[in-house]
Amino acid sequence: MINKTKVVTGTVRLSYANVWEPKSINGGKEKYSVSVIIPKSDQKTIEKIEKAIDAAIEEGIGKFGGKKPNKKTIKLPLRDGDEEKDDDAYKDAYFVNANSMTAPQIVDKNVEPILDRSEVYSGVYARVSLSFYAFNVNGNKGVACGLGNIQKVKDGEPLGGRTNAADEFESLDEDDDFLA
Repeated sequence: MINKTKVVTGTVRLSYANVWEPKSINGGKEKYSVSVIIPKSDQKTIEKIEKAIDAAIEEGIGKFGGKKPNKKTIKLPLRDGDEEKDDDAYKDAYFVNANSMTAPQIVDKNVEPILDRSEVYSGVYARVSLSFYAFNVNGNKGVACGLGNIQKVKDGEPLGGRTNAADEFESLDEDDDFLA
């Protein structure tokens, strides 16, 4: 059976990538999480996500009291970076925040596991498997996004203000004794 609530994206950019170690956000359960930045030009991925959200609403109709909710009245995971983020990385892009209790499998272009944690970071380009599901918790209703697996496509400019040490320092001659 085809899972209509699952999507594999085109090439996206990862931000706030907590994909190696789970983190607790606002004191909640520890989760693996990532903000997936999707270029607005990638209509194919956007369309797949919108269809998966609709399927999640249909499948989760019981969580909405048996009635299909108006999409304007529930929380939806696909958000507009131009409207919600004051950050160049999110310009001309949509984004979804995806998380999971289980660690994602992280692979390279050849689907070989990536073990070096420095290979996947905020700013890297990747393909991501996402699953969408309905929720109704304490009166909050909507569709959430689960993080599946990650395939690194290529390196990108690191996000989040981290710089490379090689860009900040030049090598020192051993004679440069600052105590002299």
